[in-house]
Amino acid sequence: MKIEHIAMYVRDPERARDFFTEYFGGTANDGYHNPKTGFRSYFIRFADGARLELMNRPQLSDGMQDGNRFGYAHIAFSAGSRDAVDRLTERLRAAGYEVISGPRTTGDGHYESCIAAIEGNLIEITE
Repeated sequence: MKIEHIAMYVRDPERARDFFTEYFGGTANDGYHNPKTGFRSYFIRFADGARLELMNRPQLSDGMQDGNRFGYAHIAFSAGSRDAVDRLTERLRAAGYEVISGPRTTGDGHYESCIAAIEGNLIEITE
């Protein structure tokens, strides 16, 4: 069994699409729009076949945006090496994204950083 895709609602699907293609090397489809419901989405495919669906619909409302809640906590991407984690973290910091933690070695031995990315959603970058 494998996870087919992960989906997240975002306020600005085009901005989110551009973030994941620019910084994480994803490839976006042309998008989908249902004019009757206002639903819009993009699928982002990554090199290993994983997919992320970025969705929007007009009737959404904000819930709790901090990381101290039940539910999904973050999306993690493997950059391939410690050096790649460092480089991508600094590139994102220079672009104005908040680095929440790291780069660092965690208590369980993983090398990672965490950034607050699109609309405050957390992205973990691992080696």
